[in-house]
Amino acid sequence: MWAIRRTSSISLRSQTISAVAIRASCTERKIIDTSRVEKIRFIEPSCGPLLLKRYYFGTHFQATSKRDYSSMAGMKNSNEESDDLEDGFSELEASSTEEIQENIVEDENDLSDPEHSVDEEDDDDTAPEKTSKQRRASSVLYKVIMDSPTVSVQKALDKCFENGESVNRADVSSAMITFRRYKMFDKALQLSEWLESRKQLEFDEKDYSARVDLLGKVRGLQAAENYVGKIPEAFKTEMVYQTLLANCVQSNHVAKSEQVFNKMKELKLPITSFSYNQLLLLYKRNNMKKVADVLLLMEKENVKPTRFTYNLLIDIKGQSNDIDGMEQIIETMKADDVELDLKTQAVLAKHYIYGGHREKAKAVLKEMEGSDLKQNRGACSVLLTLYASLGSVDDVSRVWEVCKSNPHYDECINAIEAYGKLNKVEEAEAVFDRKSNKFKKSSKHYAVMLNVYAKNKMVSKGKNLVKRMAESGFQIGPLTWDALVKLYVEAGEVEKADSILRRASEQNRTKPLFITYMTILDQYAKKGDIHNAEKMFHRMRQDGYVSRLKQYHSLLQTYINAKAPAYGFRERLKADNVFPNRALAGQLAQVDAFKKTAVSDLLD
Repeated sequence: MWAIRRTSSISLRSQTISAVAIRASCTERKIIDTSRVEKIRFIEPSCGPLLLKRYYFGTHFQATSKRDYSSMAGMKNSNEESDDLEDGFSELEASSTEEIQENIVEDENDLSDPEHSVDEEDDDDTAPEKTSKQRRASSVLYKVIMDSPTVSVQKALDKCFENGESVNRADVSSAMITFRRYKMFDKALQLSEWLESRKQLEFDEKDYSARVDLLGKVRGLQAAENYVGKIPEAFKTEMVYQTLLANCVQSNHVAKSEQVFNKMKELKLPITSFSYNQLLLLYKRNNMKKVADVLLLMEKENVKPTRFTYNLLIDIKGQSNDIDGMEQIIETMKADDVELDLKTQAVLAKHYIYGGHREKAKAVLKEMEGSDLKQNRGACSVLLTLYASLGSVDDVSRVWEVCKSNPHYDECINAIEAYGKLNKVEEAEAVFDRKSNKFKKSSKHYAVMLNVYAKNKMVSKGKNLVKRMAESGFQIGPLTWDALVKLYVEAGEVEKADSILRRASEQNRTKPLFITYMTILDQYAKKGDIHNAEKMFHRMRQDGYVSRLKQYHSLLQTYINAKAPAYGFRERLKADNVFPNRALAGQLAQVDAFKKTAVSDLLD
């Protein structure tokens, strides 16, 4: 029998997701009360796709468990319990834009790095060899933009091409790829705007889609939506709407994501696996009950799951600590002849580690290593991270030994982070210094080391590193802001950390990271500082971080610690289309200004 909870918040014009679940040809379905703490094993349905059967195998609904819906299963305290999936496995979510839009594919992980210096990574011997056209783009378009103040980029480009010289698409593509590769979205947007306003290129659907993506990343969803309205009708294709959908999902905006999906149905645009995967990612973060409905709709529309679909379902099962279910998805992948690549193995190992299945994790890690790690060098970077999560100093050192003589950029970064996680600060510093000799220093280089000092409460060393960074003239971006905030929070200087974040938000066009805001909001929550917590909550909304369960958990905890009632909080949740989980409902009960007690009943 089916065990699919009827949903009603997303309505598709031609056919709603929930309606598909209702009309499925199975004979029975059961409504699940997720407030009960129990393990429910569903009987495999007699109809439907194998993937959906596997998804239901051994499903857990433990909404109040500390390990529920969290990639840190078993590692969090009771104050951190939630099912909002904010701390999902970043390596998985980074691939959610998929191959259909390779021209705009970017990380969807909040820890994007707009600070990279292009020169530093080009020193990596794994970087692709530059073609003559790429070199030309770097020496002309890239150089002109990088050497120009932000406010005068278009003037600088006008001056460079004032003699009527035109650019060709290959040069533009190379420059765009460079800007995107190093997360310089603002500069890529300015180049795109110049090309269109000066009619240097005849825009096609890829150019319009790229603009939508850049606007969403730099100026927010509303700017991206407005631009879609201005695109010529002939170019309002599925690629344009898929790009807008991906940005809505990346911003975690449920209502807008569903609206865009509905619009695609209304326009009768092809709905590919990309769009369904975006919905799966959205509901993974916000409403787990709808995941099965999306799978049913995919089956109804004969849309085959991709590798990303499988990886996403594995991640969902792992985050809910449903190891049996996770392994069943793996079996389905194998049955469908989908190879377990490095990314899939990494997701699997991650959840084994945090689920406490150390031996299973070690077995996966050995498979990732292969018979000769030197020949399988591509696995080293992620292995450093995973072995650190496993707490194995020896294995981190063994893997680093393979890399040490000729380290790649990401291996250096991950080695610093790994040793920092293991409290091996001297080893992290040694990698930091080695990286300085191998690559030109970058702001990310400093930010990662700053995080190590912050984690290990070495505030004086962190402050000295900040001074070195300032003296070297590095431009500070989101990763460095995050490290600085954590450093001052560890020093007990929350107001200083808040001040740094406020100036960063006001003076830069690139917004700070979600987790940076949460670091300070959590500190105000601990202190019961309602005034500053509400201000921080409001600033997050202003920077485009629409309200999520995690934000409300922290804000409610502020009222609880302040022993103050929270008036109108249920209405705030309703207005933001946020549905409380069990943990949030418990917090609401504690701050309900009108709740009844035994004494109040007597007085009444």
